[in-house]
Amino acid sequence: MRIGIDASRIAIDSKSGTENYTYNLIQALAKLDRDNYYTLYFNQVPQFFELTEENFASKIIPARKFWTQVRLAAELALNPVDLLFVPAHTIPVLRRAGLKTVVTVHDLGAEFLAAYHKFPERIYLNWSTAFVASYASHLIVPSESTKKDLTAEFRVDTKRITVVYEGVDRIFFKKASQEETDLTKKNYGITKPYFLFVGTVQPRKNLVRLIEAFAASNLNMQLIIAGSPGWLYEEIYTAPKTFGVEDKVKFLGFVKNESLPSLYSGATGLVFPSLYEGFGLPILEAFACECPVITSKVSSLPEIAEGAALLVDPTQPLEIKKALKSIAKQPDLAKSLKNKGLIRVKDFSWEKTAQETLAVLEKVGGG
Repeated sequence: MRIGIDASRIAIDSKSGTENYTYNLIQALAKLDRDNYYTLYFNQVPQFFELTEENFASKIIPARKFWTQVRLAAELALNPVDLLFVPAHTIPVLRRAGLKTVVTVHDLGAEFLAAYHKFPERIYLNWSTAFVASYASHLIVPSESTKKDLTAEFRVDTKRITVVYEGVDRIFFKKASQEETDLTKKNYGITKPYFLFVGTVQPRKNLVRLIEAFAASNLNMQLIIAGSPGWLYEEIYTAPKTFGVEDKVKFLGFVKNESLPSLYSGATGLVFPSLYEGFGLPILEAFACECPVITSKVSSLPEIAEGAALLVDPTQPLEIKKALKSIAKQPDLAKSLKNKGLIRVKDFSWEKTAQETLAVLEKVGGG
């Protein structure tokens, strides 16, 4: 079978959730599958990405705008494949009759938290999700929670949806040495024990309430926020001053993957109080690095944590504050969460994600 994959997200320099998902999944598929032939489509030359497997080929189709709907659509019309896999949300509207399509829908954040997404991106995300819900041959989602949202919101037949959990590289994400964590803290100017947040700085990550809760805790610690600014972030960056903790809250901006294991390993805990997530990969990364986790009791997060994290109501800063103080002041609790996290993270790997994704591709393509 000839499989085309929209790999354009790999070419983005500052990779976050969907970019890392695409990168890791394609790498795992290349190790796993020798029977099918793959063409990876890029809108620019990707940096630090190379596959040597003979059944994988790359094609660069430069375009600044309308890449999916114009350039990729034209390429697929001129050089057809049997199946197109898009790891993030959308497919060409105009495409050859009979082309099978599989799309990963990571979440419905723009649908459920519309006020926290920019216009016109919000309109495009909602439209693209509705479009693939109606017209893609099959949908992959990263959690049962997202499957439930998709069926409820767009009335998608459950037979057209397969849950495939994302993975975590436990060879890369593991407990770092004291020397490594000390060096990372020095490089980032971290001078006290700290709680860590990892993710894009945007309203749905609930960072204003996190900063409010941290300020109320009166802990002699720092709050380290690692992630690029996303959108509607102005209130987030002014929140430390608003709550009187500007000397304790540090924004690191985008952090390369190489530094993340040390940041997790050196933290008192990861705090991930998001208002909505389709999966929540930082939870698994923290588990793998023996870092206790506080996260929300909403959307997919309890499903992913499955008893290995402290769960809080993300709309209640008082609950977040109590959880922060519990982990900071109760070593036995922190140790218990570390042990539970190490057990839970064993259920996730990119090899497993690739195996289950390949099963979907072959079923759809063969059907």
